[in-house]
Amino acid sequence: MLIPYIGCIAASIAILVIGFVVWIKPAREKATQQLEDAGKLKDQSERELQTKRKEILIEAKDEAHRIRAEVERENRENRAEIQRSERRLTQKEETLDRRLENLDNKEKSLVSKEQETDSLQEDLKNQIVQQREEVQRIAGLSSEEAKTLLLKTIEDETRHDCARLIRDIEAQAKEEADKKARDIVTIAIQHCAVDQTSETTVSVVPLPGDEMKGRIIGREGRNIRAFETLTGVDLIIDDTPEAVVLSGFDPVRREIARIALSNLITDGRIHPGRIEEMINKASAEVETLIRESGERAVFELGVTGIDVELVKLLGKLRFRTSYGQNVLNHSTEVAHLAGSIAAELGGNIQLAKRAGLLHDLGKAVDFEVEGPHAVISADLCRKYNEHPEVVHAAGAHHGDEEPRTMEAVLVSVADAISAARPGARRETLETYVKRLQRLETIADSFAGVDKTYAVQAGREIRVMVRPNEIDDLGAAKLARDTAKKIEEEMEYPGQIKVTVIRETRAVDYAK
Repeated sequence: MLIPYIGCIAASIAILVIGFVVWIKPAREKATQQLEDAGKLKDQSERELQTKRKEILIEAKDEAHRIRAEVERENRENRAEIQRSERRLTQKEETLDRRLENLDNKEKSLVSKEQETDSLQEDLKNQIVQQREEVQRIAGLSSEEAKTLLLKTIEDETRHDCARLIRDIEAQAKEEADKKARDIVTIAIQHCAVDQTSETTVSVVPLPGDEMKGRIIGREGRNIRAFETLTGVDLIIDDTPEAVVLSGFDPVRREIARIALSNLITDGRIHPGRIEEMINKASAEVETLIRESGERAVFELGVTGIDVELVKLLGKLRFRTSYGQNVLNHSTEVAHLAGSIAAELGGNIQLAKRAGLLHDLGKAVDFEVEGPHAVISADLCRKYNEHPEVVHAAGAHHGDEEPRTMEAVLVSVADAISAARPGARRETLETYVKRLQRLETIADSFAGVDKTYAVQAGREIRVMVRPNEIDDLGAAKLARDTAKKIEEEMEYPGQIKVTVIRETRAVDYAK
């Protein structure tokens, strides 16, 4: 019974021995491998450590070199700054030494001059005593008489010195007055900030589309002819996209034409009858605009009590230019300047403003009335019961009469300032406008003429005659006579076309 158990035990022991042998060998090999790996890792770590140590040493050397270089650079800069400071100190010491030397020399010179002055004073006293004794001996005058004579001599010398002092004071006062006047004018200009506009001779009217150009021209050009005939303004239709140009030297006509054309484009019905109706409406609208412009200028300046007719004439100045300068804006600016200068000088501010506003009033009617515009302005102010000083200032602002009041002088000065500033006026435009006005004046001088319009930038003059006074043959003769008179009285480049228009209308009403 024991034999099988012993066999089993032996077998188990044998299995255990064999398993141990089988297990321990791989474990030993594994341990051996791990030891080898550990050795390799140690060697690698030592190599990396050596490499890292070398890198750290190199970095430390570089940093030390950088720090050493920076320290050396700072030391050089400090040494250079110290050297500069030393040079400055040396220069200052030399300068101080020179100044001390100069002061010593000046002090010696002053002492010497003081001694000379004392000596001169002593000599002068002796000379005065000798002169007095000599005068008494020669003139046989007593001391009192000599004193009286001396006092008279001193009085004469004092009067001479006083006269010279007064002259110097007057010269200095004049110089200071000129400077004060410039300061006052500068302050007045700074206080006055009136916008100025330069009028041109064209206006651009936008169109909703290019197809509108054909409707404006009309069948065989009847619409454009009617428009130009009724307004006296050229209607230029070219390749400009969605726009037409109105050309005319008279800004009132051009504004009427612009408003009428804009209304016709908005309305869409464009034919000669409608054109005439719109032009009449635009004329009424411009009249209202003229009145409102005059009232606005008067309100802006705070001037009261101006006659209604004068206000209308002021409004007309909105459409009048002088050397390219808008006359209404110029008049407003002159009023502001004159009032500001009057305030600085203690003058009548309201009177100066009123005279400045009305000084160019004659330019609103100078096409209808002969004479200088300053004289016309004075006559208008007198006609509508303006203050006599306002009348005088308006008439004297261009030297047609001698200024007698402060306000008259101020208006003249303000007018010169407003006109003389850069960009205020343009000579070329004024000459051009005057030439066109001269063309119309020549045509208007003939009998039977109703209206005249200078168009095409002065290359054509259109003369509308009254049909009951001039027939067809008379129209041809009028065209020839007008052209001949233009040739005799004007100078112009190229040629000028004279067109005489005679139109007969028959009107009746169906009831």
